[in-house]
Amino acid sequence: MKPIVRFAPSPTGKLHVGNVRTALMNWLFAKNQGGTFVLRIDDTDVERSTKAYEEGIKTDLKWLGMDWGKTFNQSDRFDVYQAAAEKLRADGFLYPCYETAEELDRQRKILRAQGKPPVYNRDGLKLSDEERQKLEAEGRKPHWRFKLSGKVVNWNDLVRGQQSVNTASLSDPVLIRADGSFLYTLPSVVDDIDAKITHVIRGEDHVTNSGAQIEIFKALGGGLPEFAHTPLLVGKDGKGLSKRLGSLSMDQLRDQGIEPLAICSLLAKLGTSDPVEPRECMDVLAQEFA
Repeated sequence: MKPIVRFAPSPTGKLHVGNVRTALMNWLFAKNQGGTFVLRIDDTDVERSTKAYEEGIKTDLKWLGMDWGKTFNQSDRFDVYQAAAEKLRADGFLYPCYETAEELDRQRKILRAQGKPPVYNRDGLKLSDEERQKLEAEGRKPHWRFKLSGKVVNWNDLVRGQQSVNTASLSDPVLIRADGSFLYTLPSVVDDIDAKITHVIRGEDHVTNSGAQIEIFKALGGGLPEFAHTPLLVGKDGKGLSKRLGSLSMDQLRDQGIEPLAICSLLAKLGTSDPVEPRECMDVLAQEFA
């Protein structure tokens, strides 16, 4: 089976070299294997997402030489995510919680003061129907958490090797906010299942997320993709690059006269034993990708 990969930027800022490198890893892998590169626009944050940023992302990718075989917007699929949420509720994986942000923050501080990990205590699971009705009568609206198994999740990461995440050490992730909007996790899993994504290639800051997401894949009955978590690019201060600060954004580099192939050659070869020098074309970079 030929691979299907995806790059999933949110149109809330400009592309910078950090997320361009993630896009490039996916594009080169797909090109090398004769697969498909999917561009997914993660615009579930309707307040901060803009069409201007979306068009800027597409312009930058084209300028860099990364075409895509398919593209879609998450904002067009809210009904699909809602159906997935209903399945999880019906199967007992999704449960309502009524704590405010302040109450949750206080709970975490108490746990830290006791020398314990700040893991959610699952009070939402202990509520009776009568207690839920009382809370809702007070005007509280629930956010919805996914019930993790508490078991160890293992997978063979294509970059990091054998990985294990003990879900007992994690808080049950919130999938739906109190206002009904979806956080990143559920739409991402649903889209990966529907798009038949075979490989999820992304930054190593998502390693822990993968433990929870693997359990959501299984709860929804979807096949698991393979995972590859790559090292992050950081600034000279050691901190991650922020697109909202315009860190080495593509339009800045373009305005400075930097050639797109020079950018791709550098980002493709950082951290490898290959010489960091411009290649003749993107096809050469794809042929050398391993």
